[in-house]
Amino acid sequence: MISIEDFRTNLDLQLLNPVERTEMDINVTDINRPGMQFCGFYEFFAHERPQVIGKVEMTYLSSLTSEERRKTLSRYMAYDIPCIVCCWGMLPPAELLEMAREKDIPVFLSTIKTTKFTLAAIMYLNRVLAPHVTRHGVLVDVYGVGVLLTGESGVGKSEAALELIKRGHQLAADDVVDICRVADDRLIGESPETIRHFMEIRGIGIIDIRAMYGIGAVVLSKSIDMVIHLEKWDSTKEYDRMGLTEETENILGVNVPYQVMPVKPGRNLAIIIEVAARNLSLKRMGYSAAHELDRRLNEMISRQE
Repeated sequence: MISIEDFRTNLDLQLLNPVERTEMDINVTDINRPGMQFCGFYEFFAHERPQVIGKVEMTYLSSLTSEERRKTLSRYMAYDIPCIVCCWGMLPPAELLEMAREKDIPVFLSTIKTTKFTLAAIMYLNRVLAPHVTRHGVLVDVYGVGVLLTGESGVGKSEAALELIKRGHQLAADDVVDICRVADDRLIGESPETIRHFMEIRGIGIIDIRAMYGIGAVVLSKSIDMVIHLEKWDSTKEYDRMGLTEETENILGVNVPYQVMPVKPGRNLAIIIEVAARNLSLKRMGYSAAHELDRRLNEMISRQE
């Protein structure tokens, strides 16, 4: 379900008729142009999508007599349509508005071209209908890599992020990260609007990163390319020292590279996180230092044999 007011505001539309409902039943990220339906073809009609009327459809409706228009629109409006959008600033026929009021179907007016509105509408629907989840953590942009820092409260996530910001990187979210899947293999994280750009530092309190470090220190949203889990150093635990095995964490059906980073006094977490981000970029380009070292050792052993 999508709010009528949210749909109207985000796409800069004008509501042409009064409606009793406040939400529209839209569950697909696409639109339908009803030119074929106006011509009588209903074998495939994506009536569950927002209906967008452009110049072609409006010109065809205008060419009909009032009686023909009523007959055409009566069959068309018999389906459960979520909404109708008229583009190019063209007002719809009176018959369409009359039937829309009877069916309680919102009719919107857009002043932009049909193709531009279609692109904007699909992008909007992709964003609001994407699967969402909220995670506790800190999301930072490090060398273009979106790093989600997780771990128990007090482990040092915010302090590590603050050091990264001082080193020229950007903060996307602190403490609460809203995550949505915008594609089959892509996650986007952002901060809730209420706490956007704010960070909590124990012993100091709440600070405003944008006011303190400037607009270049923050970013509204960022893709989540890797997860680094911070945990207190456990001397009894064996940590990965080679990096030959690559772990992932599943978030909303997307497998994201995952690393455990032990925390103890004397470790510069910001530098280590930077190295992890650069190393991920190298892996994406096909180079793995661990596998290269393993290859060299295997070659040396094979020569000695």
